[in-house]
Amino acid sequence: MSNIIEKTVLDIHHWTDTLFTLRLNRDPGFRFDNGQFAMIGLMVDGRPLMRAYSMVSANYEEHLEFLSIKVPNGPLTSRLAAVKPGDTILVNKKTTGTLVLDNLRPGKRVYLLATGTGLAPFLSIIKDPELYERFDQVVLVHSVRHIADLAYRDFITEELPKNEFFGDEARHKLLYYPTVTREPFRNQGRITDLVANGKLFADLGLPALNRAEDRVMICGNPHMMTELIEQLEAQGFDQGSHAGVGDYVIEKAFAEK
Repeated sequence: MSNIIEKTVLDIHHWTDTLFTLRLNRDPGFRFDNGQFAMIGLMVDGRPLMRAYSMVSANYEEHLEFLSIKVPNGPLTSRLAAVKPGDTILVNKKTTGTLVLDNLRPGKRVYLLATGTGLAPFLSIIKDPELYERFDQVVLVHSVRHIADLAYRDFITEELPKNEFFGDEARHKLLYYPTVTREPFRNQGRITDLVANGKLFADLGLPALNRAEDRVMICGNPHMMTELIEQLEAQGFDQGSHAGVGDYVIEKAFAEK
């Protein structure tokens, strides 16, 4: 338990009946790179019950923020969804993860491809000024089933471009492409299909994926990740990790679950 600390819930925001954001106070000694994750949870039957969650908050923010689904009868998420401001959450101070910029080779543009709560690490990354120093274009693609599941849409489109430190860069470099699979929306379809048939690139006015210029970060549904990896490696893209830089990265901890 030496790395586990107790933090206080500052706010909980319910996007839908099954999707919520937790905001906690942050320990001064809690350090992480944007895109990493930590284990958080609750005491259940006298023991810590914890799961991996990517930080939504950037590493310079004074709070910690996490995005979660509520699994019906889930041993942890059903309890997390019921917490109130002032309640206590367990946080493991050990942070890790492969979705960090340092694991990518330099490139012209970077694609951040997410399904569902896989958006979380990319919210941390798009608040990192270094992202806009490294790439000329940043393409954030978020695929969900229903429009209501497009968490943080207003933040991405309205608040981020007004950031006093990097808002101008974000406004000129960040392309946000939300897509919905189960109801009418301006963008529709699964990420794997949109990449394979070229619609994503046509809609954004961009060339098809090119290893010489493009880097890719992937987080979300394991099937989506598997399909995208096959598509990328068929074009010669190689995977980066802490062992060495590459053309694309995934969060292996989530992929293996």
